[in-house]
Amino acid sequence: MADESVREGEDLEVEARPKGGASGKKIVLFFILPLLLIIGGGAGAYFTGLLDSLLGKEEVQEEVVAEETIPANGPAVFYDVPELLVNLSSSGSKNHFLKITISLELAVATDVPAVEAVMPRIVDNFQVYLRELRIEDLSGSAGIQRLREELLLRVNAAAAPVKIKDVLFQEMLVQ
Repeated sequence: MADESVREGEDLEVEARPKGGASGKKIVLFFILPLLLIIGGGAGAYFTGLLDSLLGKEEVQEEVVAEETIPANGPAVFYDVPELLVNLSSSGSKNHFLKITISLELAVATDVPAVEAVMPRIVDNFQVYLRELRIEDLSGSAGIQRLREELLLRVNAAAAPVKIKDVLFQEMLVQ
């Protein structure tokens, strides 16, 4: 006999291992991976706005406010600020002076009376700011650009609700 462990009259019992359901690889492949793909796709659709109509979100449309008061190609309106002469802040004994002539570019011609009404406030804001400047603050084109931006902020704050488009330097003398 080839196999002594098996005898002729005995029933051969074969142990069948039950398949214990799904193995770890099958769980990942058939359940977790598709679940992650569905969740990822849903999150992507939500954040890109594809689900907004399904979720009932109303579209918030930004209203483009056309500046009705500014003509597209209309003539520019300028208003001259009185000439300003201020002494600059300095740490030495020598005084430095700034003589400056400024024009304001207005959005519309109808704003001229409103600007004239607040001109003392505008001049005061300019004077207070200019007196704090040092001669180094005005050096170079970057210094002049910073000066322009600061004066534009101050004039728009003083003349609100009137919109000043730009501050233009007609004359600037540092001595």
